[in-house]
Amino acid sequence: MKYVTAVFKPSRLDAVLDAVTAAGASGVTVTEVRGYGRQQGKTEVYRGAEYEVRLLPKVRVEIAVPDAVVEKIVDAITQAANTNKIGDGKIFVLDLDQVLRIRTGEKNEAALTT
Repeated sequence: MKYVTAVFKPSRLDAVLDAVTAAGASGVTVTEVRGYGRQQGKTEVYRGAEYEVRLLPKVRVEIAVPDAVVEKIVDAITQAANTNKIGDGKIFVLDLDQVLRIRTGEKNEAALTT
């Protein structure tokens, strides 16, 4: 099992959710976050005054998936979140040791399926 975390532009959220659902994700967690990467923020102008925005708004999507669908999920996120511009985001794939569905007590891959 793997734990896929993707951080990307908020404008791409609906497309990513549709793509990962079609790719086989049975559940996702979405969090609004702020951060920066290599771009180190950006400069904006408000009422004629220039100011620096260091932490840009992003969305973090977290998905626990069986090993069999990891590549499909990663490909789906990559295609849906891509705008070919700086700040498109990152995808992290981590090993997941155990999953437990609280309501039924199901463990691991049984807990990930609907």
